[in-house]
Amino acid sequence: MSSVALGVAGGTGSGKTTVARAILAAVGADRIAFLAQDNYYKDVAWESPEQLRGYNFDHPDALDTELMVRHLAELKAGRAIDLPVYDFVRHRRTSETRRVAPRPVILVEGILLFAEPALRDLLDFKVFVDTDADVRLVRRIRRDLSERGRDVGDVLRQYMQTVRPMHLEFVEPSKRWADVIVPEGGENRVALEMVSARLEQLLARATPRETLA
Repeated sequence: MSSVALGVAGGTGSGKTTVARAILAAVGADRIAFLAQDNYYKDVAWESPEQLRGYNFDHPDALDTELMVRHLAELKAGRAIDLPVYDFVRHRRTSETRRVAPRPVILVEGILLFAEPALRDLLDFKVFVDTDADVRLVRRIRRDLSERGRDVGDVLRQYMQTVRPMHLEFVEPSKRWADVIVPEGGENRVALEMVSARLEQLLARATPRETLA
């Protein structure tokens, strides 16, 4: 099987998930293998609440990039992988995994995708979702309160302590590696249509006898 690997990167709350869903709808979920960089956080045995509070989850070193690179290479080679499952309430990797089978399109999503050369080299098409910082912050607060059981003060503390500095150091500069920059995320329908058309071209080139559903 020849697969096309599409990377979707951007800052926290930029709208990467909305873009990914639009791509899923355009291509068909049955034709896509999905990898989220969030699944690859390293498992840390926290010794105290203070250690957890001071940990920098937004630095590339917090992620098991070596495993993610290996998994992406395996999928591109036509072999299934066992995706780790991360618990964002306990901030630990669980003992569970999820089987991901190879598909014609491998959709990879994450904040620091393009900051890692080994991941960039495996991506055939790279999309950076570019959204204003204030919009991203509001979205992050809403998500962390509703999905991860946190309070506003803790979200803001982490944002100022690590999220914003790491965005400026790693995420923002990484957009120079993008093939396409999508302003305003999933609200930009014209850009999403262009991305879908480009993906169709790449997929047709990889699998000449197949077309997108």
